[in-house]
Amino acid sequence: MEGPGQEAYEEGMRRILDPEGYEDPGLKSSHLSLGEMSTVSVNDVELEPTGSRRLLSQQGTHEGYVELHELVLDNAKDLCWMEAGHWLKLEEDFQESGDWSQPHLSFLTYHSLLEIRRALNRGAILLGVEATSLPATVHILLDQLIYEGQLKPQDRDDVMRTLLLRHSHPTEDESVWTMPPALVQRSGTSRTDVEQPLLREQRPLEMSRMAGKEQSGVPKPQLLETIPEGAEATLVLVGCAAFLEQPVLAFVRLKDAVTMDGVLDVSIPVRFLVVVLGPDTPQISYHEIGRAIATMMSERVFRRDAYLAEARQDLVRGVEDFLEASIVLPPTEAPNEPLLRALVPLQQELLRRRYQPLQRLDIEDFQKDLGPDDGAEDDDPLRRTGRPFGGLVRDIRRRYPKYLSDIKDALNPQCLAAVIFIYFAALSPAITFGGLLGEKTKGMMGVSELLISTCVQCVLFSLLSAQPLLVVGFSGPLLVFEEAFFSFCSSNGMEYIVGRVWIGFWLILLVLVVVACEGSFLVRYLSRYTQEIFSFLISLIFIFETFSKLVTIFKTHPLQERYDTPGGPKPNTALLSLVLMAGTFFLAFFLRQFKNSSFLPGKVRRLIGDFGVPISIFIMSLADFLIKDTETQKLSVPRGLEVTNSTARSWFIHPLGEKTEFPIWMMFASVIPALLVFILIFLETQITTLIVSKPERKLVKGTGFHLDLLLIVAMGGLAALFGMPWLSATTVRTITHANALTVMSKTSAPGGKSQILEVKEQRISGLLVAVLIGVSILMEPILKYIPLAVLFGIFLYMGVTSLFGIQLFDRILLLLKPPKYHPDEPYVTRVKTWRMHLFTFTQIIFLVVLWVVKSTPASLALPFVLILTVPLRRFLLPRIFRDIELRCLDADDAVVTFDEAEGTDVYNEVQMPS
Repeated sequence: MEGPGQEAYEEGMRRILDPEGYEDPGLKSSHLSLGEMSTVSVNDVELEPTGSRRLLSQQGTHEGYVELHELVLDNAKDLCWMEAGHWLKLEEDFQESGDWSQPHLSFLTYHSLLEIRRALNRGAILLGVEATSLPATVHILLDQLIYEGQLKPQDRDDVMRTLLLRHSHPTEDESVWTMPPALVQRSGTSRTDVEQPLLREQRPLEMSRMAGKEQSGVPKPQLLETIPEGAEATLVLVGCAAFLEQPVLAFVRLKDAVTMDGVLDVSIPVRFLVVVLGPDTPQISYHEIGRAIATMMSERVFRRDAYLAEARQDLVRGVEDFLEASIVLPPTEAPNEPLLRALVPLQQELLRRRYQPLQRLDIEDFQKDLGPDDGAEDDDPLRRTGRPFGGLVRDIRRRYPKYLSDIKDALNPQCLAAVIFIYFAALSPAITFGGLLGEKTKGMMGVSELLISTCVQCVLFSLLSAQPLLVVGFSGPLLVFEEAFFSFCSSNGMEYIVGRVWIGFWLILLVLVVVACEGSFLVRYLSRYTQEIFSFLISLIFIFETFSKLVTIFKTHPLQERYDTPGGPKPNTALLSLVLMAGTFFLAFFLRQFKNSSFLPGKVRRLIGDFGVPISIFIMSLADFLIKDTETQKLSVPRGLEVTNSTARSWFIHPLGEKTEFPIWMMFASVIPALLVFILIFLETQITTLIVSKPERKLVKGTGFHLDLLLIVAMGGLAALFGMPWLSATTVRTITHANALTVMSKTSAPGGKSQILEVKEQRISGLLVAVLIGVSILMEPILKYIPLAVLFGIFLYMGVTSLFGIQLFDRILLLLKPPKYHPDEPYVTRVKTWRMHLFTFTQIIFLVVLWVVKSTPASLALPFVLILTVPLRRFLLPRIFRDIELRCLDADDAVVTFDEAEGTDVYNEVQMPS
């Protein structure tokens, strides 16, 4: 919870800082500062033609790289510029131990920032300088300083020689730590005066205490590999000159970036030059001032201000904005880490305010450049048009014109790699669910039907869909429904496989009605509250069913002292099934954790982790194959294109009945289970589309909720006529597919995160995966060796791992923890503990109700009861909880995961099990 002074503190940080107000009037005349320069009132130099003010959208900005050079004496007692540090978003400085520090945040002194603000008010500001070399730039700079009265004409040559001195870069033997700082004298001064050391109290403070832990023997990173393409550099020069009566600051922005040979440590063009020279005085640390300037130029908002500045006041305003977004620590005793951690929320709020105007400017400038057609195309895909099938028509118009690019974009090696990976990612659950489906339906549908259905529907979906990144497949909720409907038909003496045909007919009619009414907008009302209850229930069903099957095996093959009956229980079958199930689960779970560990290179870890499920199935099936004297139940797979149970059905299901006449009343009553299936498919498909379409993923070709829903439900309805399962979009496989096709930047700032360059939005990868799954039906000689206990282990794995992405599961665990061990999450810190637990109990109560419904003959009504959570969340909970509490407890805060962070993967983004 926030303290009582938090709002006042934030309000104080929001005010524009007035550094002059912090000066002691009695000491003002006795302290020399960068601000005490000549007050000659001269306009900034005009180096661009009059009337050349360019629009903001026409000014080019670039990524920045900054180097700070300080004036020192080399081993030969000659003056030179030595690099003290460089910035690529974060700071890296050369340490006293002879190594480059790790990238770290820059800690600046408040005094140095005040000095810069004063100096920019009075210093020389040159914008748009037309120069092609460092000498030419210095020549123009000195003319301006003399013109403004900040430099005496007789000192021109000495300052020019100083600014054009040789530039060096640190080594173990030569650095700012081993070379004494220099004090430049007028020509003819004795060398002993030049060698006079300076007071540098601030350097040990920053470099030794604030730069983080030193790591000896760490070589300097290859900068060119980390600097973004098109970056432009800033060169900051600071030093002391005894003949100057007052400090001098000059800020130069070149009209075009210039490559200055022998100056920077990397060969990139220089756009900005900042020079700070002044007399030696203990009141000013030129090192800290140089660090502050370099840090500001490495910050993207101030750098943008520097690119777009047209006058002095623009730069001064940029410094004031920088100060407003900075945090000042008072001079108290050194706080511990938990106290400093409290600054993070304030800093995030300051950054949000600082970056929001910049983002709005970018969006507005971009939209101004768009034509009317482009702007209309980028509208909300869930916005209703008010016309029958208007959303469907809009999806087709938005997506199909990009059909040719969907094929061209697939001509990339990354797409081929994604095909291989997604094939195994889709094949494993197809085999697992196929085997379990065969068990629950007594062979009416199994692996053969599921593989062929997945192949055909995925081929059609890849060719016709609006979002081909979706991976269509069978999922847990559909398996639960199939089991419930099979039990219903068996208990009422009806043919299960024929009942599915009529459900399919109703599905087609329902989806046509929903798409005509643009019903996909209803997905907006499915909050995290409903999604998590549904997800948790399905995960519990997965786990319960696994152990239920294991108990059945122990009852069929009980442990006993003697096994004499030939057709009776088999010795060790139950124990081996337990070992196979547990081994598969723990091995798959370990490989998932291993992917996010710190062992082995990242690519090897990712390869092993991504193929964890197939590896687990293979290893445990091999173990079962090598154990010859113990029997286990194997996966039932027909040869070729045969159905799983050829004695009970064929490939075409007669709608009026196979062996007995199907009741006419049930033909019409099938609309009820059809509505249940539709709700399940609608939930999974639309929520998966929402997740994959998040702005963070930077998809550019658009999506189509209406078209994709129509395709998936209609294909499922027709599949029932051939005795094949209906499918839906699968969340985990879809996110994995999108991540595999995401191209991340290979060059980023040290310590920074990789950025998304593009996503290969194309149709070919999904098409090839579908064909490969269809060919897998010919793998019967291999698949028949997979024990069902291994598939139970995968079933348990899917149930347990699905829990990890559910906030409800985290909050249930918090019921068992003392408050001091609760995490630093908004739903914990901004909501009272007892009210958080009350919210959790409402979900638990609804879970119990759903479990009771699922365990009774009314289990088919499960989706209907689930939908009741929507009005509960929208109308009842707001009367119990405040708006801020509901925003913390029911927010869609799942993080889009691209990088390999320890303990994080795509399951943390998923709120629906699949």
